[in-house]
Amino acid sequence: MLKRRPRLPPRPTRAALAKALGGHLPRRRARVGLLGGSFNPAHRGHAHVALQALRRLKLDEVWLLVSPQNPLKDSKDMAPLERRLASARRIARHPRLKASAMETLLGTRRTADTLAQLERCFPGVRFVWIMGADNLQQIHHWGRWKEIFHRVGVAVFDRPSYSLGALSAKAAQRFAKYRLQQAGGWRVARERPPAWVFMRIKLIAQSATALRARADRKANNHGKQDRAADARPAIKENGSHKHEGHGAHQRHSGARRPRRPARH
Repeated sequence: MLKRRPRLPPRPTRAALAKALGGHLPRRRARVGLLGGSFNPAHRGHAHVALQALRRLKLDEVWLLVSPQNPLKDSKDMAPLERRLASARRIARHPRLKASAMETLLGTRRTADTLAQLERCFPGVRFVWIMGADNLQQIHHWGRWKEIFHRVGVAVFDRPSYSLGALSAKAAQRFAKYRLQQAGGWRVARERPPAWVFMRIKLIAQSATALRARADRKANNHGKQDRAADARPAIKENGSHKHEGHGAHQRHSGARRPRRPARH
C-alpha cells in the first residue's frame, strides 16, 4: 500500500496532453508502455526494446518519455532537451510508438511523481514501466522506488552484461515473489501491481555513452584537421608555394628576352 500521496502540480489540459502526444490521446483501458530515459541520444537499441515491448507485452502503444534532466546524471554532459527529443522522434517510426517530453508538461522529474500524475491525467489507462536491466540494478537509488512497483506493472528488458547483476539486485530480491515468468509476461499490463517480468531478448550492443564518445572523437578529428589546414602555407593554383619575393625573382630572372628581328 502507498503510504502517502505525493503533492503534484495541477493537471494539464487534455488539449495540452494531446499536443504532447502528437495530437493523439489513448483510449480508456488502453495498455501503454512507458520507456523513460535521457535519450542522450536515442538509438536503435531504444527502438528495439520499445518494439519488443509492444509485441511481447501486447501493448497498444509505447511512449518514449524524454526526461528534462535525470536527477542522477550530470547536466553538463546532457544535450538540450529539444535535440534529445528530436533523436527519439527519429527512431519512433512505428505508428504505435510516441516520443514525448511529457514530464515537462506534467511538471515532474522523478519517476514516481510522473506515474502518479499520468494516472490522474489518464484514468482507466493501464501503464507499464519499461526499463533496461541496468536500471533494475540501481533503481533502489531512485526516489520512492518501491512506489513504482506498487503503482504499475514493470517490464525489465535484458541488456548486454547486466543480467546476473540485475536479477540479484535489491529491487529484484525485494519483489521476487511478484515476478512473472517470461512466457506469461504479457500479463504484466493486466495484473494488479506489484507485478514485474524480466524479458530476455536479442541483444543489441549499442549505448548512448558509446555514441557520444564516437561523436566526441569525430569532432576532435575534425578540429585537428582544421588546425592543420590553417597551418599550411597558401597554395597557388599551379601547385607552387606562394612566396612573393622569391616568386617575383623567378618571374624576372627566368623570363626570356624578346628575340631581335633578323638582319637582311
